[in-house]
Amino acid sequence: MKITRVEVFDYRLRYQHGNYVMSGGRAATHQTGTLVRVATSGGVDGWGEITPLGRTYLPTYAGSIRAALQTLSEALLGHDPTNIGRISRVMDTTLMGQGYAKSPLEMACWDIFGKAVGRPLVDLIGGRLNDDFPLYEAVPLGTPEEMASFVRARGAAGISRFQLKVGNDPADDVARVEAARAAAPDGATIVADSNGGWQLWQARRAIRGMEHLDVLVEQPCRETAECALAHRGSTLPMVLDESVVTVADLIAARDAGALAVNLKLSRVGGLARTVQLRDLAQDLGLSVSVEDMWGGDIITAAVSHVAASTSPDHLMNVSFFNDWTDGHVAGYEPRSAMGRGRAPAAPGLGIEVDAAQLGPPIFVAGD
Repeated sequence: MKITRVEVFDYRLRYQHGNYVMSGGRAATHQTGTLVRVATSGGVDGWGEITPLGRTYLPTYAGSIRAALQTLSEALLGHDPTNIGRISRVMDTTLMGQGYAKSPLEMACWDIFGKAVGRPLVDLIGGRLNDDFPLYEAVPLGTPEEMASFVRARGAAGISRFQLKVGNDPADDVARVEAARAAAPDGATIVADSNGGWQLWQARRAIRGMEHLDVLVEQPCRETAECALAHRGSTLPMVLDESVVTVADLIAARDAGALAVNLKLSRVGGLARTVQLRDLAQDLGLSVSVEDMWGGDIITAAVSHVAASTSPDHLMNVSFFNDWTDGHVAGYEPRSAMGRGRAPAAPGLGIEVDAAQLGPPIFVAGD
């Protein structure tokens, strides 16, 4: 089986709850996504997705991803998509870095691999350890009253894990967390996530102000070393996210005092690297959240397979982005139920993408 054609599609995803707001004034009602379809000589197609969260969340955006995809797609023509190691090596020798663009192509090849052998992706990356798993939802940055209202509404829908967007004035952020904590269901997990938005002095003030609350603090500053300084002396559990990309970053996160890490598939460069980091994190005794930057049904399916194959002793929570957005190109599958998700049982990603929703590709490599 050889790759004969790669098609790249544009699509737009609307946030289901209005305006998604993070620290530093970063906000959006829509995001620009890119879908990839890899076709083969064996008649089996695979799908991948990459949807960055704007231009200033991580060092990528739709334009740079699509430029890299053109080069990478041409390089993969004629190669066996079921040889994931070879596919990764071809991409790495074609472009240095550019993991955000490599991720959807590798994802599509995993989809083909699973379909070719008749097994769901979860079986190929460790086996199904969780029949279902807990989901979290992000709470957009707003007034304390707005954030508390969001938590109450989503709590009524079965969500019991919330990631509160903070990272502005420390006193205001403490008030936000206090209000959301009070509004949350009994036993709910609350994470105060700055997305690296606090300066060091702000982070120390905010963390000190939340010490009386039953919450976790996530990525208080941009770099791991700064996060460690801000967190020094705190009793609050710390989660690291944006500063964890490589194995070295993961070990540094553990040494900095993090008790959990968030692994985003596209940020670390694809499914294989995510699984590698996931397994090492478990060996290091860290809890793991499995997610991505943004997305719809395709990203959600990929995330669900990694989550389902993660040790239940180490799985913290998971994001189902197709609950957050209208990116329902595969019939809104996989679908959550009362705050829990599960991985599909069909081969590959286990979903059927309706390409008729997408219109013509923005570019094509191959025949």
